[in-house]
Amino acid sequence: MMHSVIRSRRAGRRRPLYGGRWDAALLSPVIVTVLITALAFSTPREFAFSRLLPAAPALAAAMWPVIPTIMLGTFCLLVMIGLSFAYTDLGTPYTAAAIIAVTLAAAYASHVRLQREETLLHVRLVADAAQKVLLRPLPRRLENVEIESLYLAAQEQARIGGDFYEAVDTPFGVRLLIGDVRGKGLSAVGAASAVISSFREAVYDEPDLRGVVHRLEASISRHSAAFPALDLPERFATALIAEIPHGGGRLRLLNCGHPPPLLVRRGEIRVVEPTTPSPPLNLASLIGDHYCVDTLIFAPGDQLLLYTDGVTETRGRDGEFFPLPEWMRQQSPTPPRELLDQLHRALIHYSGGRLDDDIAVLAVRCSSTRAQEQPAA
Repeated sequence: MMHSVIRSRRAGRRRPLYGGRWDAALLSPVIVTVLITALAFSTPREFAFSRLLPAAPALAAAMWPVIPTIMLGTFCLLVMIGLSFAYTDLGTPYTAAAIIAVTLAAAYASHVRLQREETLLHVRLVADAAQKVLLRPLPRRLENVEIESLYLAAQEQARIGGDFYEAVDTPFGVRLLIGDVRGKGLSAVGAASAVISSFREAVYDEPDLRGVVHRLEASISRHSAAFPALDLPERFATALIAEIPHGGGRLRLLNCGHPPPLLVRRGEIRVVEPTTPSPPLNLASLIGDHYCVDTLIFAPGDQLLLYTDGVTETRGRDGEFFPLPEWMRQQSPTPPRELLDQLHRALIHYSGGRLDDDIAVLAVRCSSTRAQEQPAA
């Protein structure tokens, strides 16, 4: 099945060469060939534009498959032979030999490029599968809680990173997790995976959020001991755990060194700082394991925005950080999905399309009770 997907995707990439919507970039070798041919036939022999014909198959190797590249080189060779009948003493043997040599080299380069593209596609498919396991799509509603998510990678080709989030409906209510592992690369992904996997199990067993965070602390500690990070003296993660009991009305937060969430209530924005700071994950042995749970009112219509520091540390063209609370105060009340779409556009515009860090955001809104939301049968 994997090979069939790869073949179909490769066929999809080649299709513009043969029909459908033609891309101007893919047509550039043809345009170059036609232009050189027209100049060679319409200008005096002294200009010798025909010597530029080997450039056409060389250009084709960067974007065309092997057979079209060879066909274009053959056409250039025929053009050179035709020019030899119109102009004598044109140096046809030397230019023809150059065309043949460049075409053969271009065909080999095209073959190597296609092999590398297929390998890259394998890697991307595996990365996509890993992304779906690490950051699986969240349900849009759990009980009476609406949930939407946003994930932006700092690198355009990236699929996974150290930012993570999760939402689970448990016997104790809807529990949410968002966090950020210090560092980048596969070691950060491994630590994030360890935290998420532990969270998915612990939230069903632990009645108190402190018990959940103790489980996360133990998980990332074991992972760091088994896979020490060579690039960092200490692997740790910031995390924020939220709990919304069934029926709503309350919100419990346990903030382990994470950026404070924003609570939106009747158009007013509140930055929810923890009453007592709790240590980031994997640092409890150094600074203590005293965890503080804050309880807030979370009434129908209230909205909570959870985010990683990639949002607030997004820099504009002037070097200033993105003012998230001020931006939120300028927004009219909108559903979670629309809010995240607006935030996405704002971040891209503010940074000029260049993100320096991964970004993860959860928008959570308390709606009316489940019984009131469900239509009558």
